[in-house]
Parts: sequence; C-alpha cells; structure tokens
Amino acid sequence: MPARIKTSPRVTHMAAACLSLVCGTAATSFLPGMASSASAAPAQDKRGTWTLQGENDAISTLKGTSDQYYTSGLRFNWTSGTDTLPAPIAAINKAIWGEGVQRISIGVQQMIFTPRDTQISSPWAAGQPHNSLLRDRPYSSLLLGTINLINDTDRSRSVFGVQFGVMGPAAQGRQLQNGFHGLIGDTPNQGWSHQLQNQIIFQVQGGRTWRLPLLQVGGIELDTLPSASAAIGDYQIYGRLGDIFRIGQGLDSDFGTPTIQSSVTDGGDAYKSRRPVSWYLFGGVSGQAVAYDASLQGNTMRSNSLHVDKNWDVGEIHAGAAVLFRGLRISFSQTWQTQQFDGAKSGLFNYGSLMVSTKF
Repeated sequence: MPARIKTSPRVTHMAAACLSLVCGTAATSFLPGMASSASAAPAQDKRGTWTLQGENDAISTLKGTSDQYYTSGLRFNWTSGTDTLPAPIAAINKAIWGEGVQRISIGVQQMIFTPRDTQISSPWAAGQPHNSLLRDRPYSSLLLGTINLINDTDRSRSVFGVQFGVMGPAAQGRQLQNGFHGLIGDTPNQGWSHQLQNQIIFQVQGGRTWRLPLLQVGGIELDTLPSASAAIGDYQIYGRLGDIFRIGQGLDSDFGTPTIQSSVTDGGDAYKSRRPVSWYLFGGVSGQAVAYDASLQGNTMRSNSLHVDKNWDVGEIHAGAAVLFRGLRISFSQTWQTQQFDGAKSGLFNYGSLMVSTKF
C-alpha cells in the first residue's frame, strides 16, 4: 500500500475485533439476555427471496443534495429458503455461527460517487495545484458481487461473506449516470474523465443483528434491533455499531431493511411474514469507525491516485417504513450522514432508499 494511504491502527484493530465479535459465540452475550434467546430456532421458510433496491440522493429531504457524494446505488439479490444449503456449505455456516436456520444469499450491486460540483470537467478548483490531494471527493463507481451465509435464531440474524468486483471505469458508473441523465433530459456530469482507475475489489464482511421485543399493547408491538458489523478488504476497513427501534405489527417477520452500503445487506433483509399484513415504522442511529475507504483515499496501489483526507468517524440517522402483504415487502427509508472527509459540505448529507422484495 502506498505511503500516502494512511489507516489508523486503532481503527483497523477495532474493525478486526468487531468482525471477530460478530462471528464468535461471544456475540450472543453482547447484550443482557441474548445468550439464552439466541438458541431458539425460527420458523422454516422454504421459499427464496428476490430483492430489487435503489438508492439516490435525489430522493432527499434536504435541498441541493442531488448528484453529490454517494449519489446512486442499485442492488439485485436472491436469498435462498431455509436449510436448503449443500452439506459442505451448511457445515461451514454452522462452524462460523453455530446452531440455527441457514440460508445463502447471492447478489450484485453498483454504487456511484461524485463530487459536489459535477458541471466542471477538472477536479481541481481554480488556483489549486494539480496534485493528487483534492478538496472534493473524486468520481468513482463500484460493481460488486456478494456471497453471504446467513444464520437465524429466533432473536438474532448473523451474516458472513465476501464481496468481490471492480472499482473504476469497468464498473460502468459514467455510462449509467450520464445515460440516465440523457433519458430524462438532464445535463451530463462533466468530470468522469478523472474518475478513479480500475482496481480489483475483494473484502470479507460480517455482522449480527439482534431482535429484542420491548412492548406489546393492543396488538401494537415495539422492539429494538441492535447490531454490530465490520468489513476488511481493499475497498473498506471499518467497524460499525447501531440500533434501530420499530413500532408496528408482525415485527418478528424480519430483522429490518438495511441500506446497500451496509455489510449485512445481502441476506440480511430476508423475511417470512407472520400475518396477512405486517407493517412497521422505524428509526435509529449507527456509528462507523473507518480505517480505510478506497472511494475516498484513491486506488490502493497507485501512489498518485486522486484522493481526499477521510474522516475516521461517520455517523448516520435512519428512519422509514415497511409493509409486508402476501409475500411482498415494500420499504422506504431516509438516511442522514455526517461528513465522510475533510472539506465535505457542512451539515448532514441525505439520501433515500426504496426496496421491493418478493418470495417464490
């Protein structure tokens, strides 16, 4: 790794410890009372889940956030029914997570990142020296495949897997973004000729979400979903902790609706509706300690790659709603995010997420 790419040893160790935590039996005692509840088996579900998810900063509650920073995300994913894994894969899953109901998830996703000003062709501001350190994040896109192993108990969902693919022109970010702008009559973004170069991506990721019922009054339920996750690879190195509170009916149908950038997204959104109609509103927060992010710090093996100085701590606020009806689930959420790098626009960055899933 070139000398200019700095990772905090403390944060890297935290990410490794977090990945070890969520993949170890110690995770069941992360919160009081989890060890006893984590052993209960949930209901079987032999039908697979197909999911299409889109995220965009144009679907925002804040003005002037369109086409900047994390500007677009697309995900298509299949998650198997329960306990249908081939014996060798099932043995690996059990060795990682212990007893539980097993699934496998396979998906593909694309993410696009741009600077704030997309109508200038140069990444350097007027009068700024043309060196590799920028004042705004570089253009970049990623095209990634994901294979995750999932293990469910009645009170927890655990995910462990790998992501692999490419960052750079081969991810087709410019073609998708400017092609869509052409379809809707919008102006194309001008700076894609300075995007980060092609780089092979591979990383290991894992996470665990706990589902803890809190209250039930008159058929209305309240629960909380604390979570821990981490990833280590040449795209990102981070550890994340979060918590979501939900109110609604049929909360035991799923473990929430994660965003695309979450390491537990593929397979973490599997569900089995326990009522003819289930629904919930949710809100929560998460905090992420980031040791490395190639989309901000530039190509790993290029010492002169365009980059910005990242922030090691990133916080998010989440809010949204989900409805499950006859095997179909539709969810919509908003995420407000703190600054990811030095020089980012002050205040919170915001994007929306729409997810549609069906079972057959």
